[in-house]
Order: sequence, then structure tokens, then C-alpha cells
Amino acid sequence: MAAKPRVHEIASELGVDSKIALAKLKELGEFVKSPSSTIEPPVARKLRAALEADGAGSPAAAPAAAPASSGASRPAAARPGAAR
Repeated sequence: MAAKPRVHEIASELGVDSKIALAKLKELGEFVKSPSSTIEPPVARKLRAALEADGAGSPAAAPAAAPASSGASRPAAARPGAAR
């Protein structure tokens, strides 16, 4: 018998946030409390199919690396009095 996967496992497998997976399950009429809840294998298949249909499983849908903040890409400025 197949093990029952957790919602967060499926979400990470597809590269989506757990909140998105929970919202999709609610949309599909499934009651799930939290990302650590287990779901039955048929429900897991239905969730994977629904998320992939929305484009969540494709590499193009994976969020790109967040742009660096204005100060993160520059080297740190020397502090006054700091030895080099």
C-alpha cells in the first residue's frame, strides 16, 4: 500500500508554496488543516494534476531568484577607523 504523502511534500516536489497547495485542495473540495496533514494517494494525484495544469510543475513557473536588494550586491563600505 502506498504511503500517504504530506501536503508540504507535494508542494515542495512541484516547487510551489504550501499555502498554494492548501488553497488548491480547498478549491478541489478537500478539507486539509495544515501543510503537515497527510492526504490519500488519489487526492495527491488529483492535487499534482491540478497544480501542473496551473503551470506549477513546469520550470517556467518556478519563481526566479529574488533580485538582490540595493545594498546586497555591492561590497560593504569600509567603516571609519576599521583597519584594512
